[in-house]
Amino acid sequence: ESADIIRMLSSQFNDFAKNPELDIYPEEMRDAIDEVNDWVYPALNNGVYRCGFAKSQEAYDGAIAELTEAFDRVDEILKKQRYIAGDTFTEADIRLFPALLRFDEVYAVYFKTNTRSVAHTPSILNYMRELYQMPGVAETCDMEQIKVHYYSSHPDLNRWSVVPRGADFIKLLEEPYDRGDM
Repeated sequence: ESADIIRMLSSQFNDFAKNPELDIYPEEMRDAIDEVNDWVYPALNNGVYRCGFAKSQEAYDGAIAELTEAFDRVDEILKKQRYIAGDTFTEADIRLFPALLRFDEVYAVYFKTNTRSVAHTPSILNYMRELYQMPGVAETCDMEQIKVHYYSSHPDLNRWSVVPRGADFIKLLEEPYDRGDM
């Protein structure tokens, strides 16, 4: 499970780490991190797949309602605090980031999650800008590769592997953010 891998990388390999002092699962925040992970994973991270692979309108409607509620919950939290589990960057942010990175360019189109948009949600867009601009993060975000992978991996969803152009979400992430005052 990816959650287990994140925790292992954060603690078991400190002898090899560039920043061994970085603790993304600090003892004093574990309850808050676990609480966030308990709803973000099923409703948002996995929720996009439940929408995209729904086999009935009823299944899709249930999944998109839960996903939209979770997206709105992220929005409300990030209007009030700097990171998803509090005022410190944690594992919960690492787990949320990829889903939000892919949301507009892939999930909204491919998995029919178009009830919301990161680009049109100021608190989430600003949060994503901050995370994207952290040292070492941008180099790991290859939107073209992400799109080619998704749009060509499921012939049942995209028989001809056509990759939509998109609105250059990465360019939005390169713009300045103002979360430092939170």
